[in-house]
Amino acid sequence: MSIYVVGHKIPDSDSICGAIALAYLKNQIGEPAIATRLGEISPETQFILDTFGVEAPEFKESYAGEQVYIVDHSEVTQAPDDIAQATIVGIVDHHKLGDLTTATPLECWIRPVGCSNTVIKMMYDFHGVEIPKAIAGIMMCAILSDTVVFKSPTCTTADIRCVEALADIAGVEDFHGLGMEMFKVKSAVEGTPIRDLVMRDFKDFNMNGKLVGIGQLEVVDLSVFDAIKHELEADIASLKEEGGRHSVMLLLTDIMKEGSELLVVSDDVAVVERAYGTATENGRVWLDGVLSRKKQVVPPLQDAFA
Repeated sequence: MSIYVVGHKIPDSDSICGAIALAYLKNQIGEPAIATRLGEISPETQFILDTFGVEAPEFKESYAGEQVYIVDHSEVTQAPDDIAQATIVGIVDHHKLGDLTTATPLECWIRPVGCSNTVIKMMYDFHGVEIPKAIAGIMMCAILSDTVVFKSPTCTTADIRCVEALADIAGVEDFHGLGMEMFKVKSAVEGTPIRDLVMRDFKDFNMNGKLVGIGQLEVVDLSVFDAIKHELEADIASLKEEGGRHSVMLLLTDIMKEGSELLVVSDDVAVVERAYGTATENGRVWLDGVLSRKKQVVPPLQDAFA
């Protein structure tokens, strides 16, 4: 019986590349595994897969009765809808420990680093398995994406060393340049449906019993949103009502200015203002130095809801 290796809903590059890399590792150590995904491939992730000639994992929604290895999260809200009917055999992650629970023991590789693929690289080293060139390439790109080419406060020495080692395996001399190419792909928003943009990197969180959705769009110049910002605000308001959410927030992150404009709709905007110590104006606020949803946005918001 094969293990299904899957990341979170609305998968980013870390979830997709991590599922591929971990499934390959598991197969090499005699544990049959299949990489899967819970959503569509983003433009950035497709660019990465195309660059290294790697096929996307198969799309699979239902996992009832299956063995599942979770990648890049440990949250019920981000897992398959029927995860309670599956057997979770492992988790590899770099976020806070979420609310997934199991009835049997499982393998856990959770490290405070910038990317799940950094942890997976550690797993390859632990098992003494050689990483194929193409898989090394997509793992490297996932780390560059999650760490915003080492600009994110989540980035650690381990992430940088893993990128250097993976770049050597993949034969990539200028990984900084490749990282910037990836973010240029992310910045190409023209012609993309507004809902697709809002949901491109969107996660739901349970915060003290309140459902909060937080999306993030990382670009090299925030001016790409000037003509559509009002549409983005209207859509997150619709998304809030459709999902019965307490709040929906969208981070418009400028990786060059190293900060984010936060768009927010909420049943109680004071909670959001308390979280970040600054007032919003017409549902907008600039958060200087904020690049990481995981480290700089979610923790203070959870504290405010608590």
